[in-house]
Amino acid sequence: MKKTLLLAVFFLTAMSSSALASGFAIIEQSVSGLGNAFAGGAASSEDASMMYFNPAIMTEIKGQQVVGGFHVIVPSAEVGVSSAVTLGGPLVQGTNNIDGGQTGVAPNLYYLNNPGNGFGFGLGINAPFGLATKYDKNWLGRYHAVESDVKTININPSVAYKVNDQLSLGAGINLMYMEATLSSMVNGGLAAFSASGGTVGTPNDPSDDIFVENEADDWGYGFNLGILYKLSDSTQIGLAYRSEVKQELEGSTKTDVPSTLSILGSAFAGAFGDQGVNGDIDLPATASLSFNQKVGGKLTLMADVLWTDWSSFEKLTLNFEGAGIGGNPSTTTVENWNDSWRYSAGATYQYSDALKLRCGVAFDETPIPDAAHRTPRIPGEDRFWVAVGAGYQPTKRFNIDIAYAHLFVDDSKIDLSLAANPSAGSLTATSENAVDIASVQLSYNF
Repeated sequence: MKKTLLLAVFFLTAMSSSALASGFAIIEQSVSGLGNAFAGGAASSEDASMMYFNPAIMTEIKGQQVVGGFHVIVPSAEVGVSSAVTLGGPLVQGTNNIDGGQTGVAPNLYYLNNPGNGFGFGLGINAPFGLATKYDKNWLGRYHAVESDVKTININPSVAYKVNDQLSLGAGINLMYMEATLSSMVNGGLAAFSASGGTVGTPNDPSDDIFVENEADDWGYGFNLGILYKLSDSTQIGLAYRSEVKQELEGSTKTDVPSTLSILGSAFAGAFGDQGVNGDIDLPATASLSFNQKVGGKLTLMADVLWTDWSSFEKLTLNFEGAGIGGNPSTTTVENWNDSWRYSAGATYQYSDALKLRCGVAFDETPIPDAAHRTPRIPGEDRFWVAVGAGYQPTKRFNIDIAYAHLFVDDSKIDLSLAANPSAGSLTATSENAVDIASVQLSYNF
C-alpha cells in the first residue's frame, strides 16, 4: 500500500532535492511567493499555492483553483580542503576543490475549493525538506561524505473556516514520505594495515577504500495551523505553524570491498558486510508571522519572519542491524544545531489588469552553530536573497507566474577534529557557496 501510494504521487510530482537550504528545509513552495522572496506568505491570498504557508487563506480565494509549479535550484558549493588527517597521522591523498552542489527540482501542486459558504478545502503536494550534495569517491574529504541525498513528498489536505469578515482559521494534516541516501568511503587501507600487522593495505590509498552506502525511508505525520486576520480592507496579518514530523527510517547498508583486500579472507570482508540499518530524525517545526499592506490601488507591501526549530536536530545516528561496519554497531554525527530565523520584505505592483510585477529580499540564518559542527554533507551558511518575479493573466481563468532568485551565501568553514571524528579523521576546509533559483507556475480557475 505504501509503495502504491508513493508511485501514484510520483506521477503527480517528482521528488525533490536541494542544497544549501536553511539546514535542509525547502521554502520554495510557491512561484508567486518566490517573486517576493516569500515575504508575507502567511498573509497573502495571491493564489492556492499560499495554502502551504497558511491554510486560512483558502477562505479568500473564491471558486476552484489548481496551481502547479516547479523550481529549478542550482547550488554551488566548491569545497577546498586545506588539511585532512586520519588516525595514526598520515595525510589523506586525493582530489581537491570539488563542487558538491547538485541541481535539484522542487515541484508543487495545489487544489483549492471554496464553495462560498464560509469554508475552504484544499490539497497540497510538495517537498518541504531536501538535500543533495555529491563528491568524487577519491576526494580529500571522502571519509566524511561522498553522496548525501534526502528527498521528501508531503501530502497536505487542509480546511479553512471564515469566522467573520475579519477572522479566518485553517488546519491541515501532513503525511510525509522521506527517503535518504548517505554514503562515504571507509579507510579500508588503514583497517587492513592494522588487521594484518602492516603486511596488507596502504592507509589513505583510494584503491583500498571501502564504499559504504546507507539507504532508508519512512512515512511520518504532522499537522499545520493558520490564522488570517484583516485589520482593514487593505491590511492583513497571518500567523502559521507547522508541527515537527518524526521519521523512523529503516533500510539497508551496502558496501563495496575492493579486491585488493580479499587476501585477508572472509572475516575481514564480514566486518564490512551488507546489512540492515535504521535511524531516527525529527524534521523541525516552524512558525511564521506575516504582514501585507495595500498602498493605493496598485502597490502591496509585505514582510515576514519565520522561525525554524532546528535545535531539535541534535545528532544523526545510524544503527546497523548486523555485524556493524568495521566492528562499530552504529555511527553518530553530533549536530547540535541552533534554532534559525528568516526575515523577508517584498512588494507587488499591479502594472496592468493582466500583469503583476514582484520583488523581494530576505536574510536567512544558518542553524549550523560553528565550523566544528559543519560537514561537507551540508556546508551551508547565512544567505541573503534577492528575488524578482511576474504574473501574467491572459484570460480570467488562466495565469502564468515566473520568478528568479539569487542567493548570496557566505563562505563556510569546516573544522572537524580528529578527536570528534576518529574513524573519518580531521578535516579543515572552506566552501565557496551560491544558489540560483528559476521557477514557473501555471494556475487555472474553474
